[in-house]
Amino acid sequence: MSNPTIPNQALPESSAAEPSESFSDMLSQYEKSHARKREDGGKQLEGTVIAVSADSVFLDIGFKSEGILPLTDFQNAGETPKPGDKMPVSVKGRDPEGYYQLTRAKVERPKDWSALAKAFAEKATIVGTVTGVIKGGLSVDVGVRAFMPASRSGAHDAAEMEKLVEQEILCRIIKLDVADEDVVVDRRAVIEEEERSVKERRYSEMKEGDTVSGTVRSLTDYGAFVDLGGVDALLHVSDIAWSRVSKPADMLSVGQQIDAKVLKISTDAGKRRISVGVKQLLPHPWDAVPEKYRVGERVRGTVTRVAEFGAFVELEPGIEGLIHVSEMSWGKKLRSASTLVKPGETVDAVILGVNAGERRMSLGLKQALGDPWADVAQKFSAGSVIDGPVVSITKFGAFVRLAEGVEGMIHISDMSTEKRINHPQEIVKVGQLVKAQVLAVDTEKRQLRLGIKQLVPSGLDEYIAEHKEGDVVTGRMMEVSDGHARVELGEGIQARCRMDGSGAEEEKDNGVASDSALSKLNSKPDLSSLSSMLQARWKGATPGGDARPERVRTGQIRKFRIARLDPATKKIELELA
Repeated sequence: MSNPTIPNQALPESSAAEPSESFSDMLSQYEKSHARKREDGGKQLEGTVIAVSADSVFLDIGFKSEGILPLTDFQNAGETPKPGDKMPVSVKGRDPEGYYQLTRAKVERPKDWSALAKAFAEKATIVGTVTGVIKGGLSVDVGVRAFMPASRSGAHDAAEMEKLVEQEILCRIIKLDVADEDVVVDRRAVIEEEERSVKERRYSEMKEGDTVSGTVRSLTDYGAFVDLGGVDALLHVSDIAWSRVSKPADMLSVGQQIDAKVLKISTDAGKRRISVGVKQLLPHPWDAVPEKYRVGERVRGTVTRVAEFGAFVELEPGIEGLIHVSEMSWGKKLRSASTLVKPGETVDAVILGVNAGERRMSLGLKQALGDPWADVAQKFSAGSVIDGPVVSITKFGAFVRLAEGVEGMIHISDMSTEKRINHPQEIVKVGQLVKAQVLAVDTEKRQLRLGIKQLVPSGLDEYIAEHKEGDVVTGRMMEVSDGHARVELGEGIQARCRMDGSGAEEEKDNGVASDSALSKLNSKPDLSSLSSMLQARWKGATPGGDARPERVRTGQIRKFRIARLDPATKKIELELA
């Protein structure tokens, strides 16, 4: 019995053969690519632009991966690359993402010892391929095996050195011994030279006032260093924002992309320095202050810093006002603003003044609390009695606190009726609680006069209590001046008399000098006049039978009529009877 014939069928592709074939193809392709790469490395290739990003230009160079050029290389040359453009380029390495790093300059790869000797003599830059990490550095293929010390690799640590393996690099021969086949290369010198070239180009491109883009490279307490594409610039903390910035880290982070304005380019000790600012790209907050803030308005802000002379308050970012220490309290005399406010506190204040030109604003803290003198005339009217502590003493009187921000003064002459006082401390002490009478109030000058002696009963009080306006009394002329006279009505009781010019003029007409009259201030009473007046009282006639009134002079005893009695101020006004 024969086996049945199995018709021919299409066999499936061998799963074993295909991988072997594919691997072989892949290996062959890799070797060809690698060989071409090593063969073409450093050669001038033709690249075709296939894409343009914000900072890079991508080119097809015929390799499996695209090549990449910095966009700034074209911008600096005044060129605008676009897809389809062709240009000669050379490969100088690979970046971490696998793209070939290109250069528009032609870089050769030596092929023999004579080419190496020529490159060494001319200190030319050549192309090499890092083949591995060895003790003390790297092994580099530059047509022959070369050694690159770790210190000249441009890498910062072992991890960076590992990343260079199988990468094409640009380097320079620093030692060549053909006999011993000893070649030493330096990559760091090429990198530093390229960095200097980039810096010089960037410095020549920038000018003060330009707007530039950069990356925050590092942060310090005083600012941030920004990479502007090969050169570093300092962004000072005061130029980060219009508001006060305590720490740059509060506003920026490493790696952050920022736009800034070039403020200054200077050369210091052979080093070029660039200062940039971010806030200068924004409108200044003070430009809107005249329309936004008015004198007398109530505002709220945060205390940013405190000095002895006052406190600075931020009303909004970039807008600060000063509260002077004298505008903080109606009553307390502050030596330092720190005794009343602290940084970080929120306070209400009143705008006292705005100077937009100098960008200054003065604020008042006490004004926001209300003026204690607004109702002083009603609360402490003349004649009322108050109690309060003595807060300070001077040689002419003592100051008493009536309320927060309201003080009255007791003059030394209003302290006692019993004795002559040389200094207020003989009667009162600081901190002593005293009772006094309000004698006068001047709200415009913010002055309030008090008296202690007015509350102590005296002969004057009794005299005022026993008399009334219109009474005729007897007194002695103590002093005569133009239009007025001081009259003694009894021991310690004095009054003021209106002369209407009659007595004084008569004395002048009789040739009696006013100075002579004043010199008799302390003279004894004129007993002859008193005798004459008493005799006239009993006989009902004037002495000598003369109807003319007797002339006024110091020391004379006469009759007066009480024109006004003021028990509150203890004042008596007279007129000649």
